[in-house]
Amino acid sequence: MRPITSAFVSIAIVLTLAVGATTTTAQQMQMMVRLAEIEIAPEYLDEYVAILKKEAAASIRLEPGVISIFPMSQQEHPTHVRILEIYADRAAYESHLQTPHFQEYKSTTLKMVKSLTLTDMRPLDAESMIILFKKLP
Repeated sequence: MRPITSAFVSIAIVLTLAVGATTTTAQQMQMMVRLAEIEIAPEYLDEYVAILKKEAAASIRLEPGVISIFPMSQQEHPTHVRILEIYADRAAYESHLQTPHFQEYKSTTLKMVKSLTLTDMRPLDAESMIILFKKLP
């Protein structure tokens, strides 16, 4: 297992807990949660971050099925980027992959990415998600 900062672990736990429950609605049971772990070549970090911010903003603004594209990096290793992705369902994820903004992100950052791991997550407390998002300023 790669070393992960405690700040990232705390955020990931809080957000993962905020999206799942044993007593979920039918809509929440279809939700897709994924954690992307990306290592960026240091010489491309600033450019990569700018492209990622643009893609994440477009995804949230333009795609109703994209609930969250939440990028972050490890404090001690800024080239180690993590993205918490939450989609309404698998179809929303598949649709996201076909969008022009995602295709542009993927093609322009390909040379910048040293490694990529995608992990599907199992939500544990979906009912708390509504409270979490209401608390955000």
